[in-house]
Amino acid sequence: MAHDRRATKRRLDYQLIASLVPESARVLDLGCGDGQLLQELEVHKGCPGRGIEINDQAVSECLQRGVAVYHGDMVEGMGHFRAGSFDVVILSQTLQQTEHPPTVIHEMLRVGHSAIISFPNFGYWRTRMQLMFGGRMPRHDLLPYTWYDTPNVHLCTIKDFRDLCRQERLRVEKEIFLTPPDRHISAFMANWRAGLAIFQVRRDD
Repeated sequence: MAHDRRATKRRLDYQLIASLVPESARVLDLGCGDGQLLQELEVHKGCPGRGIEINDQAVSECLQRGVAVYHGDMVEGMGHFRAGSFDVVILSQTLQQTEHPPTVIHEMLRVGHSAIISFPNFGYWRTRMQLMFGGRMPRHDLLPYTWYDTPNVHLCTIKDFRDLCRQERLRVEKEIFLTPPDRHISAFMANWRAGLAIFQVRRDD
């Protein structure tokens, strides 16, 4: 999924996600694209990693990088792993493309001890302004698709995601916010200011 994730430069969101991953942690990256993030985690933090990716070309690029990857649907792929197989499971800018986000998150927390989830914030001010003044579905760097060809089926705001965590009894351990093009911002009015959110969550057992 999310084939447009594949940039050659080291992205700020990848750096921030990597900062949440402990040294030598066992990592599963869902919708891993070309494997860039997994490769960086292995090189910089000694993390053994695996990916799940549905896009044929991206799978080929993963293999060229030497990244172990399962070719197929992420929920189906996670079904092949035992509970607690990973320390961290990552879902980067792909949650909004999943059929049933709560199912995906709970499966992430079955196979992993913690989950790192990033998503475009539909409450971002540019998105609101385009809807209010343009009267059309928003398009910008984080939402580049037209309404009729978008893979995004479950867009949400930061407040929506926090509500989901409470509803599903998930403990939020960390929140990180970015605004385009690549700037880390504070939590102040994040639902308005942030284009992208990164959450680290665990089961609230």
